[in-house]
Amino acid sequence: MKQKEIFLCKYGEIVLKGANRKYFEDMLCREMKKRAAAYGNFDIYRAQSTIYVEPKDDSCDMDGMFLSASKVFGIVAIQRAAVCEKNMEDISRVAAEYIPQFLAGKRSFKVEAKRSDKSFPLDSMDLAREIGGVILSAFPRIKVDVHTPDVIVKVEIREYGAYISAGSFKGAGGMPVGTNGRALLLLSGGIDSPVAGYMMAKRGVKIEALHFESFPYTSERAREKVLELASILAEYAGEVRVHIVSLTHIQEELAKNCNEDYFTLLLRRYMMTIAERVAKYKGCNALVTGESLGQVASQTMQALGVTDSCVKDMPVFRPCIGMDKEEIVTVSRKMGAFETSILPYEDCCTVFTPKHPKTKPELDKVVAEENKLDFAALADEAFESLYTVTVEAKY
Repeated sequence: MKQKEIFLCKYGEIVLKGANRKYFEDMLCREMKKRAAAYGNFDIYRAQSTIYVEPKDDSCDMDGMFLSASKVFGIVAIQRAAVCEKNMEDISRVAAEYIPQFLAGKRSFKVEAKRSDKSFPLDSMDLAREIGGVILSAFPRIKVDVHTPDVIVKVEIREYGAYISAGSFKGAGGMPVGTNGRALLLLSGGIDSPVAGYMMAKRGVKIEALHFESFPYTSERAREKVLELASILAEYAGEVRVHIVSLTHIQEELAKNCNEDYFTLLLRRYMMTIAERVAKYKGCNALVTGESLGQVASQTMQALGVTDSCVKDMPVFRPCIGMDKEEIVTVSRKMGAFETSILPYEDCCTVFTPKHPKTKPELDKVVAEENKLDFAALADEAFESLYTVTVEAKY
């Protein structure tokens, strides 16, 4: 007989939220329900620091829902578990029928039991011992190893029933998206900025994105690449609105009128100024960028100070600032963005790149170069080019 199977999605730091805990739990449940709708008729409910994902019929796509749940920020672990009545006869039967499929090719196991329902007659140690014996009888070739088992079998006696599982899969961790405000991510076509967006979403920040294009110096494919990166980010962060602004005229004016060595710094100051204006216009309270300290000339401490001086009224978050390239690439691969990020389509930051960019700029000299142009008028013109593409989450 096929066992009824559900998911137990455990959350982590939400349990520390005290009086605000319900708010975080509600946001997490809302996200799980939204995702579940794409995979069938599921019942989503919570109890004892766990969200239960229960299929209502056999047509539910359990594998699809499991993968989607693994990308929900706020969930630290997911277990596929068989459900049964809270009595030893039913628990033993289900353990003998359900668990052997997870032990094939394994040499050892141990049983961990948790009795949240204290009315259950056996304590946790006795329950673990009994179910261990049941599994050994059903699968005699395997050994018990309480120190370094190949498989950990869990038996949980909870409010709604008994749950038996083998192995726990790591969730995305972090905080539910939307619980820590809204921020505008400067999204290029590279590796770093999608990672920065992912890491801020993991801390509960709702992400909107701003992309600067330089048509005809950048191509339509470059824009499509950025939208694909936004789509990958949306698998974790939910819907992402991508706001697109043209920098073409600004870059042409910089190239004609300013010292080439300052070109990148001046462009970054325009970008940060425009980004703050877009953020305010779209209801965001912070900017997010993908810089890593010292990675390129525009990411030295002095250069970042020069560009940040343009931002007047909101923080600039740089979650990658202390990471090296290998660490950033690891996260990029984890979130599934790396192969798209390395597609060879230029973004605006690679257009008109100076041969000898300033790595230790002085603000007064940068401003002197900037004053060769009508900064406010060019920024206004760029802002007027703003248009938005909404990238839906692929659940």
